[in-house]
Amino acid sequence: MFALVAGRFAQADSRARAQKYLLGLLSGVERKNSWSLAELAGDSSPDGMQRLLNFYRWDAEAVRDDVRGYVLAHLDDPSGVFVGDETGFIKKGTKSAGVQRQYTGTSGKIDNCQVGVFLTYVSRHGRALIDRELYLPQKSWCADRDRCREAGIGDEVEFATKPELARRMLARLLEAGVTVGWFTADELYGDNPALRDWLAEQAVNYVLAVSCDYQVTTPTGPARADVLAGRAPARGWQRLSAGRGSKGHRLYDWLLIDPGPGERHQLLVRRSISDPTDLAYYVCHTAGPVPLAELVRVAGSRWAVEETFQFAKNETGLDHYQVRKYIAWYRHITLAMLAAAFLAVTAHTERIRTPPPPHPAPEKGAPEPILIG
Repeated sequence: MFALVAGRFAQADSRARAQKYLLGLLSGVERKNSWSLAELAGDSSPDGMQRLLNFYRWDAEAVRDDVRGYVLAHLDDPSGVFVGDETGFIKKGTKSAGVQRQYTGTSGKIDNCQVGVFLTYVSRHGRALIDRELYLPQKSWCADRDRCREAGIGDEVEFATKPELARRMLARLLEAGVTVGWFTADELYGDNPALRDWLAEQAVNYVLAVSCDYQVTTPTGPARADVLAGRAPARGWQRLSAGRGSKGHRLYDWLLIDPGPGERHQLLVRRSISDPTDLAYYVCHTAGPVPLAELVRVAGSRWAVEETFQFAKNETGLDHYQVRKYIAWYRHITLAMLAAAFLAVTAHTERIRTPPPPHPAPEKGAPEPILIG
């Protein structure tokens, strides 16, 4: 695995240190911070590991590109989905780049934390993080250039919303010549018109979660997503699996609403079987007709991301770092992503050697979408 990125570390010291750091991230030590990784490497202090993250000359962006290429080379599949999502890193103090009291799904509440926006690749072969950006709050960070400089954030780094960070990572994919067949994300991204418009301009198919008050264009004028779902006849709903979970197939009732001729967007609605009042909404944009079951599969791909975050945090120390500087965050996160990608690819290789017994097929069927007007 290290041979993949060894050439990115021109100095012998940095190359040897990076290899030890990666081996530590892949080890069984409980906390994978600089102290524990240094102890595992036989060092008397964490200074060497800190130098790797803060001072040695190496390009974390180039290593990120290597991680992306490695993942796509081994896990690529025509049905693969790119997923945008963020995760929080709980921190103490006020010095770490981007830290402030803000909501994070990691703790399910407002907490003192950093927030990273990630791009994950999900396919039937496996899933792995392939890109990352640190979210910098506008008022508490980007508007305070002295605070930014203290954390190593250059004056050229400007405020960007989380959807803008997702767009930035997708643009890097496209610039690298990667075919982005599908993209999905939650309401924070789906409710952003600029991101939706950009995806359409780039001919990227997407299934994005949106809020219940999302305005759907219809022949009779705009209508809220929840209002349209309420008007749909019972025959329009279809029970389908959104993928396998820990307890089997995740079954929901689904409804596809077609606004009519000339409109490229469709509204996908998910309804809980146990609670019919529990609805979720997705706006879908595709270059051509796509079966309902395929849209459902893409929507369900987003749930794999939480497991991907948890895996990287538990197994390769994604959130175990103890650094404050902007560049150090990117360096640790990138190396943790590489270690997690190695484990994902290794698991896929082992599955090929010893394939598991086939799962029973989920329920299928795709009724015609409900036409409006």
